[in-house]
Amino acid sequence: MSDEILDEDENTKSPILKIILLVVGILLVVALSVGITLFATGFFDSADKKDAEAAIAALEAAAAEKAAEEAAAAAGPDKVQLDSPELSKFQQSYYQLEKELVVNIANSRKVMQASVAIMTHYDERVVDNVEKHTFPLRNVMLIVMSQQTEKAITHPDFRNNLAEELKIVMNAKLEELEDFGGIEAVYLTEFVVQ
Repeated sequence: MSDEILDEDENTKSPILKIILLVVGILLVVALSVGITLFATGFFDSADKKDAEAAIAALEAAAAEKAAEEAAAAAGPDKVQLDSPELSKFQQSYYQLEKELVVNIANSRKVMQASVAIMTHYDERVVDNVEKHTFPLRNVMLIVMSQQTEKAITHPDFRNNLAEELKIVMNAKLEELEDFGGIEAVYLTEFVVQ
């Protein structure tokens, strides 16, 4: 009887073993064919590695070049020096904003109108930045001007103080937008209070 049980166990194990061997054999054939195909197409060639390394090196070089350009731009414009045998002076550049500024004086029915010009010792990038950012610069100047009171405008140094405040806010806005101000002086070329 024990021989019959062993024969039955071997008969039931035999088909399962055959199926497992068949599946393993099929997987082995598929893996081998995929490997041969990848090898034949050059998937494992070292030239691809070299191309990838060259591409990475090119990207790193481009990133380093861009970083150098950004560092140069962040350094700001250079002052333009005039040739003078006795002493060194810097060339002054002037720029007048096209439209005048008009605001109501704080807590008053009076109106203040001013034309604004700037002066810089730096190169044309400062003037270019002022032209480029006219709208935000006008906005900060109008805010400062609208905070002036009737009492403040009667002070003898009012125009000089206002010009200094305008210079400070304009440089702050340019530093925010371009990382460099460069405005050395602000002039009120026309000024009316009515």
